[in-house]
Parts: sequence; C-alpha cells; structure tokens
Amino acid sequence: MNLRQSQDDVDLSFYDVKGDSTRLHHESHIMNASQSSYTLHIPVRNYMHLAIANINDNSQVSVESYETCHNARLFLHARDTVESLNTGLFTARLPIDMQEGVDQKFNVSLFMAGCANALVLDTLGSKIKDLKVYATGFADSFSIADSTWHYDHSYVVRTQKVQLDPEENSGLMCFAAVTFPSKDIPETKTVIETTDPFVSEDAEDALWQLHIYATLPNGSVTKTVFGIKQPLRPGQVKVIRATVYDDGSSHTHVPYVGASVTLDWNTGNSHEIEM
Repeated sequence: MNLRQSQDDVDLSFYDVKGDSTRLHHESHIMNASQSSYTLHIPVRNYMHLAIANINDNSQVSVESYETCHNARLFLHARDTVESLNTGLFTARLPIDMQEGVDQKFNVSLFMAGCANALVLDTLGSKIKDLKVYATGFADSFSIADSTWHYDHSYVVRTQKVQLDPEENSGLMCFAAVTFPSKDIPETKTVIETTDPFVSEDAEDALWQLHIYATLPNGSVTKTVFGIKQPLRPGQVKVIRATVYDDGSSHTHVPYVGASVTLDWNTGNSHEIEM
C-alpha cells in the first residue's frame, strides 16, 4: 500500500466564537514533519481553531462547509465502491484566547481521523485462482468541531493486495484498506484501567464487514462475509487471520468475527437500457 502518514500539508482555520462562527483567518502550510511551529499575525480576540493535515493529496476525501466552524467536515466522495484512503488524515480543534500584550504559545495536537484493517488469508493447498476482498460499514463524513462521525451513505471499500515475501509467507495473502472508522456503540466501551484506547467488548451484531470472493478452478465464485463485532476506531489497525479451503470458503477462529458462506455465488444480471 502507498500511504503517507506523516503530516505533509496542514490547513489552519480560526473562527469567531460568537454568532454563526464564521472563519476569520485561514492559513495553509507545507509541514513535512511530525510537528512544526508557526508565527501568526492575527487580531487579538477569542477564537475556535480547527486544523486538518494531509488533505491536499487525498483523492477520496474533501473538506465541506469550511467557512463556518460547526459545519466544517471531512466528506468522503459518495460512490457505491471507493478506493482505500491514500493519505493518513489528521484533525485538531482547540479554543484559543489571544490576549493583548502577553506572550502565548499554543500546542495543537493532531489526531488521526482514519483507521486501517488487514485480512491475512492462508491459501496453501486451496487451489483457488483469484481472491478479491472488500470492506464495508464505515462512516462517510466527520464533523471536525464536535468530533462526530456520520453514517449517511452505505458504500464498500476496495482493499489493496499487500505484497508479501513469498519465501517467508508461503501461501499467505494480505488485503488491507485505510478507511474512516466503523460505528461504535456504548456496549463496546469497557471502563477499565488501561492505556489501550482500542480495548472493547463485543457488540451484539456486526459493526463492519469483510466480503471475500474466491474464484475456483472451474470459474465458480465462493463468497464469504465476515461480520466483525468489535469497532474499528480512529487511529486503530486491526488484523484478522483466516484460512481459505478448497471450496473457496474462508474460516477464522477469531471469536468476535462471525461468518456466512455462499457457494457458487453469482453477481446480479446487468443489461443496457435504451434511452
């Protein structure tokens, strides 16, 4: 996969904290580092600051309604099937009260907006001809000011095949995707003493899915759907291992993953409509 995770570009906006929260000042910088300092020349007043990193070259995501603070959001271009995100997106928000005649320094921490999943399949001895993997069940937009995810449009993500060393990983295939996070429900948020932000209980139903299509030597296709009952959260990478059998079905021993298999699966009919 070709994913840039360092902060290459950063977009800084400063908003009025009263009325319709319009943008009062805007700057864009090429950062090319994990951190950087900027000198600002703006009027002394109280601001709400929003920052976005790595948005310039992300072909799947754009910024909408950026002129007002509470409407600004990252928006995934709505299609039935999308590609994996090609940059690691970061956002930040910070109230900034600038005061007259006072030296002030503001540290703005950028947090990842995206996450990643990988499916490692053991195909040794399965005799399959081809494998395709898709992921679904993720957010399509993110409100930056209040850190809220939205799930208005259903879509699938085409995973990318990761090249593995054949000598060290005989029979293994890996498919990965960088996406927005899945849904998260209160039942998965375990309250325990831990520094791991990704510890969670299983949800009752699947929160996101992996669709695996295996083409057999006779040309038939077996479809396996993995339903994952643990959330995929911002900044998280979740790896699932499974085995592919002779009939093309995929099976996993991961306890929070359910599976359904359709043998001899066929796509729906398609035809041209005369206009």
